Amino acid sequence: MTTPLRGGVSHGQSVRHTLLYAALVALSLLLLAGTAAAHAVAEGDKGYIQEITGIHLIPFVYLGAKHMVTGYDHVLFLFGVIFFLYRLKHIAIYVSLFAIGHSTTMLLGVYYGWNVSAYLIDAIIGLSVVYKALDNLGAFQRWLGFQPNTRLATLIFGFFHGLGLATKILEYDIAEDGLVPNLLAFNVGVELGQLIALAIILIAMSYWRKTSGFLRHAYTANVLMMTAGWLLVGYQLTGYFVS
Repeated sequence: MTTPLRGGVSHGQSVRHTLLYAALVALSLLLLAGTAAAHAVAEGDKGYIQEITGIHLIPFVYLGAKHMVTGYDHVLFLFGVIFFLYRLKHIAIYVSLFAIGHSTTMLLGVYYGWNVSAYLIDAIIGLSVVYKALDNLGAFQRWLGFQPNTRLATLIFGFFHGLGLATKILEYDIAEDGLVPNLLAFNVGVELGQLIALAIILIAMSYWRKTSGFLRHAYTANVLMMTAGWLLVGYQLTGYFVS
């Protein structure tokens, strides 16, 4: 289904570019680290939700879409999942598995008020980005001698992404009145946001894949994605241990 990259490190110029780009990504993420924790729940949105009671479908649809579109960790994982998927049928299967996973744990996590550390969950989400980048690079085939089940991995990581969404929603301190309809509306918004992000990624990828240097630059892109994932893991674990 996927086409792992091979032999990228043999190109000296690609390696140099990779190291340079990785350094730039690391610097950018460190500069953004101060605002990363606030990314999920804007103060204005949080204040509004805390003040209202009852059913408010449109605001929750908006919040769900906003979270997914601006959630760089979710978008990075989605980008990695569809990186080497060319047929819409295959894209639909993987995106559906991801949606089933994050919808399940998001709804259950909020409804039952699962008290899970947001730092640890977000660290696992960072690891999901690292995993998918390594998968695209063909690392598991070289290290383990076989290809892990990518569909199952997508579903499992979807569960963790959904739990991460749940930890953010719980910060809103949503009123019990209208909780279930509002949660369902939020989930609809998440799916709409995912479709928007997916459309943007697919349009960009369609043009990129037509270029002659796609495979060479694809290696660099996945190394950058892995670097970003490790930085997210490190940032979240640091927050966990110092909080």
